[in-house]
Amino acid sequence: MAQNCCDPLEAKDEEFFDATDTFQMDQLTMTDSDTATVVMESEDSSDTFNLEYEPGITSYNVTSDSVALIWDPPPVEVLYTITCYKGEELVQELQTDASTLTIGDLDPGEEYSFCVSAQIINRQFKKSPAATVKTNTCLESLLEDLGLEQQYKDKLTLSTILQIDEKSITETPAGSVRNTAWNILKKLMMVNVTARNVKGQVSHSCDEALEEAEFNIDALLAGPTSGAMLNPLDIITALFLCSDGFVQQELALKMSMCQFAVPLLLPNPDTKQCTMMLWALRDIVKKYRPQSLLESKGFIEEHIVHSKIPMVSFVRLGECSLSKSEVLNKILSNSQQYHDTFVHHNMEGGDCPRKISDGIVEIAWYLPCGNKNIDIFSEPVTVANLRGDISSSIPQFSFLCETSCAVFVFCDKLDVACSLLTSQMSRADMFLVSNSQSKNFDRGYLSRVATDLNLTNNNIMIKTQSINDADFVTRLQGKIRSVVEKAKSKMPIERMADVVREFGIKVDEDCPECQKAKQNADAITSEIHDTLEYKETQLPLQGQIWKELTSLEKEECRLRNAGSENIDNYKTLLQNQKYILRKKQNSYDMSTPMSCFINAISSSGIERCFFLKWMRLNLDNLSRQKLSGLREKYKEKSKESKNREVIQDLDHQLSGSSLGVEHFFREMGQIYEASVSLPADHPSRLQLQHLTRLCAELLLEGLPLELVDGDASNIPLRWVSDVLSELHQLVSHQSKILVITVLGVQSTGKSTLLNTMFGVQFAVSSGRCTRGAFMLLIRVSEEVKERLNCDFLMIIDTEGLKSPELAKLDNSYEHDNELATLVVGLSDITLINIAMENSTEMKDILQIVVHAFLRMKEVGKKSKCLFVHQNVSDISAHEKNLRDRKLLLEQLDEMTQAAAKMEKKDKNKCFTDVMEYSTETGNWYIPGLWNGTPPMAPVNAGYSEAVYELKKNIIQILSKSESSANDILEFQEWIRSLWTAVKYENFIFSFRNSLVADAYMRLCTEYNKWEWNFRKDMYTWVTNAQTIISNYGKVAVENDTGNIGKLLSDLKSDACTELSKGETKLLQNLTQYFKQTDGHVNLVERYKEEFMTGAKVTRRELEKSIINQLIATVDIRQGMRELEKIKENHTQEMEERVLELIQRCRNNKANMTDTELDREFDNMWAVSVEKLARFRPETIDVQSRVFHCLRADVSPKGSYASELLNKTSLYEYGDQPFVYNPKKLFERLKRIFSDDHVKAVQRLADSIIDACQQSVNTQKQRKTNYHDNYIVEILHMIDEKLQQNEQLKLDKEFDVLLKMHICARAAKDFEKMHENFLQENDPYRCLQENKEKFRTDFKDVFHERDQCQKKAEEFTDQFLRPAVEDFVNRSLGPDIIGEMLTCQQFSTRMFFQYSVLLDLISENQFKLIWAYIEHYEAYVKEWIYNQIISHFSSQASASEFENLHLQACINRINAAVKKAKTEKNKSLKCFVGEICAELSDKLVISQDALGTFMILNTADHEQFAHYLLNCVKQMEKDCQQKFKNTDIVLKLEKCSVNVQHELFVRVIGCGKQCPFCKAPCEAGGAAHTEHWTSLHQSLGLGTWRSEVSQKLVSDICTSRVNSDHRFKQYDDNGQKYYHPYKRYQEIFPDWKIPPDDSLEASDYWKYVMANFNEDFANVYHAKPADIPQAWKNITKDQAEKSLQQAFNMK
Repeated sequence: MAQNCCDPLEAKDEEFFDATDTFQMDQLTMTDSDTATVVMESEDSSDTFNLEYEPGITSYNVTSDSVALIWDPPPVEVLYTITCYKGEELVQELQTDASTLTIGDLDPGEEYSFCVSAQIINRQFKKSPAATVKTNTCLESLLEDLGLEQQYKDKLTLSTILQIDEKSITETPAGSVRNTAWNILKKLMMVNVTARNVKGQVSHSCDEALEEAEFNIDALLAGPTSGAMLNPLDIITALFLCSDGFVQQELALKMSMCQFAVPLLLPNPDTKQCTMMLWALRDIVKKYRPQSLLESKGFIEEHIVHSKIPMVSFVRLGECSLSKSEVLNKILSNSQQYHDTFVHHNMEGGDCPRKISDGIVEIAWYLPCGNKNIDIFSEPVTVANLRGDISSSIPQFSFLCETSCAVFVFCDKLDVACSLLTSQMSRADMFLVSNSQSKNFDRGYLSRVATDLNLTNNNIMIKTQSINDADFVTRLQGKIRSVVEKAKSKMPIERMADVVREFGIKVDEDCPECQKAKQNADAITSEIHDTLEYKETQLPLQGQIWKELTSLEKEECRLRNAGSENIDNYKTLLQNQKYILRKKQNSYDMSTPMSCFINAISSSGIERCFFLKWMRLNLDNLSRQKLSGLREKYKEKSKESKNREVIQDLDHQLSGSSLGVEHFFREMGQIYEASVSLPADHPSRLQLQHLTRLCAELLLEGLPLELVDGDASNIPLRWVSDVLSELHQLVSHQSKILVITVLGVQSTGKSTLLNTMFGVQFAVSSGRCTRGAFMLLIRVSEEVKERLNCDFLMIIDTEGLKSPELAKLDNSYEHDNELATLVVGLSDITLINIAMENSTEMKDILQIVVHAFLRMKEVGKKSKCLFVHQNVSDISAHEKNLRDRKLLLEQLDEMTQAAAKMEKKDKNKCFTDVMEYSTETGNWYIPGLWNGTPPMAPVNAGYSEAVYELKKNIIQILSKSESSANDILEFQEWIRSLWTAVKYENFIFSFRNSLVADAYMRLCTEYNKWEWNFRKDMYTWVTNAQTIISNYGKVAVENDTGNIGKLLSDLKSDACTELSKGETKLLQNLTQYFKQTDGHVNLVERYKEEFMTGAKVTRRELEKSIINQLIATVDIRQGMRELEKIKENHTQEMEERVLELIQRCRNNKANMTDTELDREFDNMWAVSVEKLARFRPETIDVQSRVFHCLRADVSPKGSYASELLNKTSLYEYGDQPFVYNPKKLFERLKRIFSDDHVKAVQRLADSIIDACQQSVNTQKQRKTNYHDNYIVEILHMIDEKLQQNEQLKLDKEFDVLLKMHICARAAKDFEKMHENFLQENDPYRCLQENKEKFRTDFKDVFHERDQCQKKAEEFTDQFLRPAVEDFVNRSLGPDIIGEMLTCQQFSTRMFFQYSVLLDLISENQFKLIWAYIEHYEAYVKEWIYNQIISHFSSQASASEFENLHLQACINRINAAVKKAKTEKNKSLKCFVGEICAELSDKLVISQDALGTFMILNTADHEQFAHYLLNCVKQMEKDCQQKFKNTDIVLKLEKCSVNVQHELFVRVIGCGKQCPFCKAPCEAGGAAHTEHWTSLHQSLGLGTWRSEVSQKLVSDICTSRVNSDHRFKQYDDNGQKYYHPYKRYQEIFPDWKIPPDDSLEASDYWKYVMANFNEDFANVYHAKPADIPQAWKNITKDQAEKSLQQAFNMK
């Protein structure tokens, strides 16, 4: 068997093949490939063995120290001999009887040849040709184990490691080495000090095996092995080798924060080349306090590569029993807290052999904090540690000797030390460190080395048996301290780059892109000497001009200084000032630094990244130096009370001396914004259009973009919007984002929290606190996109609230409120950062935050929040702080009540009314950031872990969110609308958002469809019910056993059932609609209850109307039954007389002529009619009945109302128009009734009269009898209208007089209707009308003529056709309404209003505009009517609907005839009765139809049916032709539903009008509690005028509500007073009038006012308004555009 080899199944965690299986793989030739073909030939050709056997030897698992071979076995038992050669040298010879073998103990990266020979029955075969295999290098093998092969080629980038993927938000399961590097990377990016603990990241199978095994002394003594574990240093080295320069920078920075040593010289074992990691270290900033600054309490803060700190290096020569790295850790750790700065043998994985990290030079720093009891060294010191034997790393060792002030050489075997150490011409002091207890220690060699190197006892450290570890470390610390104190060489790392190149070591910054970027950055920053002056001269657009523009923008909204000036004149003045400032900005030439900056960021991707990093580094250095000097001056001057002016100047310099990359981008934004104010074709504007795309590309690459300018407290909206639009294009519209924001007090670690959580790079250095707000994009991987339903996370970092710099300003609270409102509004989750040491300021912060959340709740944005309590380290914090959490909730409730009162939203009583919040899940406790005393304290592992858990929780909350993510363009709209509203003083009533408007319009559109379907279904049902009632008691349904009262009861019950079904369906549709996650449904959720209530109101209205209709129909039907019985008796009586006459004539047995028959018939008719009882239907006294209903209605209003009613009768009313005359009212109220008030009341009265007349006309069209319910409904309608207009303060007299006028008119109409009904249904008249029919039948029967065809024609023309046409007319109305509702202008009230106004301005006629304003309802009704006529005259044909209903009737008639034919009927009358009975649920066929078929008719049923079907077919053709030829106007008149009125009711809504300008309310839902309109008009159009000048007021109420103007009001005593427009809701609480969000918002009515000013003045008997010049310049196109903008039409 083989020796000196390992089983291939144990070699690696790979898939192996059974040797008995056929191994199929492409065979390779004998080259440098991994496989070879072996041909075996027998020496004895006579042997039966197949001499041409070729096993095809193949290598299938090649590592750095082993090769696994496999070959095809022959069909006989064979013993194989495998030989391994390295060049000509035989390395191994092994034997095996298997066809697989793994050969180990090979050197990495070497080529080996393998030969196979076989022996069978003592016969030897020739050796095969050699197969050459090259082992993997150590690096290749390690990268393969770690799964980093591809990353070594392509390099990891920041965008890759920062994206949100499954690895970043889930715990990777232990057990796989391949996960180790990714776990370490993930933990390092989250600054987790446990990142190097590799043991917990691989399987613990060895430990588990030991735990489960029985007693085994050998196993216990052997102990667990590291197994598949890797050395952490190898993994970190591999990560650096597989990363690009920017990831290396991040890794170095995070490692430094963890107090890990970072690579200074990074070896590549494959290329044997070492690289100095200068670029990687560039970003590390350290802050410390040396002894020299101890008394002043000052500190030094600078990039570590610039720091002049002495370096002490530690190296090893040969073997050493002392752990150099462990000793270093003890040297750098104080007695209170030990920390593993360097990886050492006794760490997890530290005992694993290093594969690639020998030769690496790690670097760490000891930095004093200024506390003598804590500091080990009073001055900073750099410690370098060379890994491996210096004999293998001569260049590194030489470099360290050249740059260090001391080199400590750890060495036990001193015989090898002398020659190597003496060969180094070192500037550094040399120290030998040895262990006398080592078996390799030799005193003689020590003496010789000391002599050769001229070392004294001071330079030699020997650990003897009498010195313990602590004492030994203390002595080493003393040596280092001595070296540092005497050190003359303090070479900063940046200067070491020049030295390192002399030793053939590369510098990572030497790449051309980095060097070119550095040159570009240096060219800009080298010119900066005085920061304040530089900003004023080179970045002028963002200075005072921008701040003045900000001030003007806010004044444009708040109008604090408008005084009594015309609002629009004042706004125009502000616009002119803004134009002047923009013109001033455009007058500046672009500065040279800005040109260089824009050119640099226009370069290739990698060079641009280097440039921006260099800029940030350079600018940070400059700002830090400037701030350091200013702080010192400030400290000195503040001691003297006389230096107030100097202190103020220094304070100003401290605030303005910050200069970062954001200032250059801010200037770029202002350059762009200024250019946009130029004409579209201006060359300067065209040249700068690319700036937004540049910025969008950078945002996509992970650069933070300034959202809010912290210095000016403003957003450059056009710049930000256009950048986001470009970004939307760049990502091909795949731009859904979820937003995470942090809010909190300044310097409480908000930016650090975000940086730790997401690995991003928000600025955190002292003196550079975040100002304003910055947004940054993080990609979401494909697998996580499905969970989050977004493409990116947007992280927003904000400046601290309660900033000390702003605290002294009067508007600091306002500033904080603006910022909080904006970011909360933009966020899906807001983190409220609360540091426990700042708990005294927590109350102010909570007040600001609650304001923001309350505002968002009111505008429909549902943001979630988490309270993050920092610096809480106790593991029982969650339990212990239960009381604190309850206290926090109490405080939040208190703040909510206070904020609600300020925002005038008192219904919010507690915090949970504003948003979903739980004291258990809404609070997170995070330990302090540092584990110890900085600057030597590492990041607390508990902090990192807690932040990671918080991150996972945030992702989980977002994945469960019911609201949909915004895309970039929607996010852009949120920025615009939120910031516009923020600029107003009253945010809630200033907020206007197109996304909310879109969502609301979609909701209204859907709801209107559902509601109309509900109404249409109920209309169809009630029509059918009325048909059943109308047919009740006729011969057709005479088999009905119940009385009509039971029928009414059943129908009422059925109606309630149908109404409940419809209401349930409507409510379910609403519920399902609000469960959607798309369409921004969450934005209109606050309207849900209104629409739910509206659905219930609709049901109640329908129920009341339907019950009233059923009762009226039943009552009328009961009256009709009595008439029908009389008519039926008359018909039967006449039939008997005709039969007697026929019999008598036949008995004469004479052939009588028609003349004789006529004479006999006339005689008989005269005698018979005379004998019949002359019954006349009872006449109703309609006037008395109406008056009785009116009295019953007004009697509850008191004796005065009854007295008014008794003064006169209804006969005296209604003939003259109703005129409102306030002179009759009480004297004390006279002053209230101004002309405007009189006109408003008169308009209301006219509107109510018109609506009531519509109701009367509808009843008249039905040609039914009078019923009291008709007048009751009218009175109810009047009460509703009056209740909706309570603000007019109308008294009982007006109520009674108006009702008397309306009832008097209605009584006259109903009286005439009743008379017509009686005339139509008079039995005597009906009998006389049928005389000729009786005559004809008499003759036909006498002559025994066939009447089938004639009767079929009569039945069809006189009874079926009217019934069918009646059915079509009853069904057509809802069809026309449904068709009109499909038109966009009728889909919602907003669309309707927009369409009316657009049509109005298209006509551009004063008489139409005046009619719209003065007689709104009448105008709208006429407009609706014209739209119906136009639509059905051009786009659609009503005959299509008529034909559908006609066809349905024809089908039913044909079916009824066929069914009747199957019945055995005795007479034709019964046959027709069966047909009528079958059609009784659809058609109302007159009772007279059966009278046509007298009992004497003996026609054949089959023949009659044949003729009847033919007649029906002809009727169908005739009706179709009639429908086609009938004008739509006539069709509307015949409709049983008043189409015009129904559409009007649907689009007019509540009918409320703006209390100032009379613009109609557009709110949807029947139960809305807040009235609003998209477009308000000039007050002058609503007849408002100046009391002094009598000139019409040109201001628009949306401007006045944000001004200091006042309007006239009267108290209950009639006393006049003036009320502020800003507090209009105290008078009109149901109205919401948001201020104009731009000067162009109301251009529509400005255009109207400017063009028809004289006309309005004439009709209102006033003087023309003073029209601002800007209004006169508005064109019709601009007016139409503003209309589109106001109604959010796209």
